[in-house]
Amino acid sequence: MIKDLIMNNTKEFESDFKIKSMDDPKQSRTNPASKYLKVILTDGSLDIEGYKRDYDENSEKNLFKVGNVVKIKGELRLYQNKHQITIKRVEKSNKDPKDFDRHAPVDKETLVEEFHSFVSSIENESLKAIVNEVFKKYGDKFVDYPAAVRNHHEFINGLLFHTVTMCKVADSVCKIYTSVNRDLLISGCLLHDIGKVVELSGTEATKYTNEGNLLGHLVIGMTIVKEAADKLHIEGNAPLLLEHMLLSHHGKLEYGSPVLPLTREALLLSMIDDMDAKMVMLEKAFETTKENDYSERVFGLDNRSFFNGSL
Repeated sequence: MIKDLIMNNTKEFESDFKIKSMDDPKQSRTNPASKYLKVILTDGSLDIEGYKRDYDENSEKNLFKVGNVVKIKGELRLYQNKHQITIKRVEKSNKDPKDFDRHAPVDKETLVEEFHSFVSSIENESLKAIVNEVFKKYGDKFVDYPAAVRNHHEFINGLLFHTVTMCKVADSVCKIYTSVNRDLLISGCLLHDIGKVVELSGTEATKYTNEGNLLGHLVIGMTIVKEAADKLHIEGNAPLLLEHMLLSHHGKLEYGSPVLPLTREALLLSMIDDMDAKMVMLEKAFETTKENDYSERVFGLDNRSFFNGSL
């Protein structure tokens, strides 16, 4: 629905959306007596910002709740090269909220099978033991969780999809750069975002937990790996190098890494992670970009508009 609205440049419409998240009502800058509400709406495949001006908390509070499906009469507009919906009228919808959940583009069963295949391919006994111990405890959450609140892989099974994709890239890279320790790089890919099962609240109305805000998934993930290694009485370079990879996988200090990548595998992990995140952001922007036209500005890519060129 959202894609059709944008691609067809539809102005006024009426359709059903699920409220994915919302901010607290804010006072209008132009009319102090009025409030406006910002929400994130989803149609099950794409998300879009929606704005309800002259928000009436008394009559509309029960409609505007995260997880609700509502029928919206609105107007699509382009503001600062980004599509938004101006909500003119809203009413309750009887549609099932689960029909509006966003999932990974590959089915869960296939992703789980690919994930276990990569785990099984690890030959180093210490690394495999740590990986298995971690996922024995956190595997159920891991396969369902999104990988982020917004920007990339912010859908059910997103964390699993992101991880499997990274493993595929890493596997190919190891065939080119043969000095790279494949077991270590694959293990790093499998575990690099495990901290997100604690950092994020879950699959519905995903937000950051207190642990996520105060510690972040890099430190949480490193702690999880260390606890697994200690429980298994594994010492030496195997847990140390894994912990370093998790702490450094954002690549730069200004991106949140407490330390910079200082091994081949840690450097490659940070680049593969960055590449997959950026490609997913770009693909999402191109879903609503016509051929030989420019995308909306992509916040996670320096707020640039990208050209969807064809030959």
